[in-house]
Amino acid sequence: MAAAATTAARPSPAPADEQEDSRSSSSSTSPAPADNEESDFFLGANDSQSSIGVPNFQDMQVEDACQPPVHRLPNEILIGVFAKLGSTSDLFHCMLVCKRWARNTVDQLWHRPACTNWKNHSSICQTLQLEHPSFRYRDFIKRLNLASLADKVNDGSVMPLAVCTRVERLTLTNCRGLTDSGLIALVENSNSLLALDISHDKNITEQSINAIAKHCNRLQGLNITGCENISNESMITLATSCRYIKRLKLNECSQLQDDAIHSFAENCPNILEIDLHQCNRIGNGPVTSLMVKGNCLRELRLANCDLIDDDAFLSLPFGRTFEHLRILDLTSCVRLTDAAVQKIIDVAPRLRNLVLAKCRNITDAAVHAISKLDEGVKKLVQNCNRIRYIDLGCCTNLTDESVKRLALLPKLKRIGLVKCSSITDDSVFHLAEAAYRPRVRRDASGMLVGQEYYASSLERVHLSYCVNLTLKSIMKLLNSCPRLTHLSLTGVAAFQRDDFQPYCRQAPPEFTQHQRDVFCVFSGTMVSKFRDFLNTSPQFEDMWDSNWNRQTAYNSSSRPRAPVANQASAPGEGADDEMVDDDNDFEGLDGSEMVVDAQAQNPVDENETTNPNGLTNHGFQQVIPVPPPPPGFAPGQPPTIFLSFARFLPAPFVRQESGLLGTVLYQNSINTILEGGNIQNTTSQASAAPLGHGSPVNGELPTGASTATIHRPHENGDQSDAMN
Repeated sequence: MAAAATTAARPSPAPADEQEDSRSSSSSTSPAPADNEESDFFLGANDSQSSIGVPNFQDMQVEDACQPPVHRLPNEILIGVFAKLGSTSDLFHCMLVCKRWARNTVDQLWHRPACTNWKNHSSICQTLQLEHPSFRYRDFIKRLNLASLADKVNDGSVMPLAVCTRVERLTLTNCRGLTDSGLIALVENSNSLLALDISHDKNITEQSINAIAKHCNRLQGLNITGCENISNESMITLATSCRYIKRLKLNECSQLQDDAIHSFAENCPNILEIDLHQCNRIGNGPVTSLMVKGNCLRELRLANCDLIDDDAFLSLPFGRTFEHLRILDLTSCVRLTDAAVQKIIDVAPRLRNLVLAKCRNITDAAVHAISKLDEGVKKLVQNCNRIRYIDLGCCTNLTDESVKRLALLPKLKRIGLVKCSSITDDSVFHLAEAAYRPRVRRDASGMLVGQEYYASSLERVHLSYCVNLTLKSIMKLLNSCPRLTHLSLTGVAAFQRDDFQPYCRQAPPEFTQHQRDVFCVFSGTMVSKFRDFLNTSPQFEDMWDSNWNRQTAYNSSSRPRAPVANQASAPGEGADDEMVDDDNDFEGLDGSEMVVDAQAQNPVDENETTNPNGLTNHGFQQVIPVPPPPPGFAPGQPPTIFLSFARFLPAPFVRQESGLLGTVLYQNSINTILEGGNIQNTTSQASAAPLGHGSPVNGELPTGASTATIHRPHENGDQSDAMN
């Protein structure tokens, strides 16, 4: 009966003579529109003054099948969703759903094909050679990285990839079997190439460089580290043709001369980073030209450039400052003296990393220039407030007076004093005191936000072969710096103890027996465990009172305070005075260009052996202001529940401050203790340079230098460091 009722409810079909176009008006004088004419029911012409065009709602019924919501999403939304998929397997399965999904997925799947093994490489090459492919896959490939196959790559293995004409980043690191024939085939049709890494490709000659100069005028990043057969003249040609160069890595190219570097300085004013490590034929002139003619030189590495002396910097124009310079590596520039350092500090007020390791002519006078100690910390903060890292290893003329001044740098995070044999415990005590300097927080306009707070600064301290140090000063340093993640004390007699060995990193297997005996490096979680061991072992109890006097350590009147200026912050700042440099100088390549090490120290391998040719990136830690303590504390006294912990808490978490809130335990440490955990060193990452060794993408191994976008690896204490 229901069926019958339904049938009855349906209107009977209209007679043929009544089935006129529903768009006709009620007026008999209105002509019916043509079948192919679009109309609007409510805005259509109507001759009648007594009625309006009324549609036939039966004709307006939707006849299309109902579609799921996902099918109604616009292509832009689908592409955005697919972009969040990190797995190539997921993208591949999305391509199999339907043709529309395939069209919106294929670009992302082929943007950077994973040539991580020969099976994948063969499959990619076969697909590119299909006569009638489903898509023009060659047009989707923007990044090629064959570093994982470097040991077997030759001209034949790259020829099938020559059909890819839209490649922007090409990485061929350590492809020693590759010759000019293969490389020229890859670049001659790549007008869009932005970054090229052919480091340690020994068979590449000037023919390839000339081809790059001819066909790749948009090139912005080039790494030819160890390419000894590239001529000086071809690099001049490249500099003349590729005027958009921003990043150059020319390590170990000892054949390069002054005129080649002069040409880059003259024709490429937008160079951000240049690495001339072991270019031992480069003199003073190119260094001066790079700084004077560059608009935004940010990183300059001149390690082992033996010919460079003071004139390279003393020749800089009087009165001009170089605001962009952040990193300057002068390792083993043995001719430099204090005069050069004085000039560098005067002209580079925003310098962040300065490496003077093995500059044996540097004395206390240079360190005095670095610290800029004139009328207290005020002038220091104004003139040199951005140095986070400084390496003065092997500078045997440095004394405690130098380290005292360096400890006043408000943002000092890493300091290298390896083989500075003249320093004593007094230096370490002052470094420990550096952790207590007051910090302030500003808003985007530079105005102060809240009150000043205390935060630790030091993260990595290298004191190997500082033979005058004792356990007392190191214990003070450990308890004063909870952020400390690396402490090297190799060769320091006070630490050649069997009970300390469980907390030390294992010595590299290739070390000699003597090197093993003196090796002493604490890193990662071992630093905090070593601190706990010293703070809880009865044998060190006599040092708890004599060395770690909280009342003295936190007496604000005994420490210099950085003045708090109510002034606008520099562009890019406005969050926290402890934040890393926020300047964004990486426009043009969307922050994805080939870059060199963002830190000043040379990269190292697992054995802490310096590897100056690698591309490495370390993230800078960002200090987060500690929130105010919870209410309910009696003045000058922590709650009873915390008293049992107060003895062994690191000093920065307990502070006697008569002018503020009395004895305060910082909230983040208290929460950790109540939950039964250990106090952890909190870090956050920031990119100063987005390329180099990076995380594997699409299954690629991070082997060799990379020209692809990466995230900075999280820096923990277990990472090898350049200094012991």
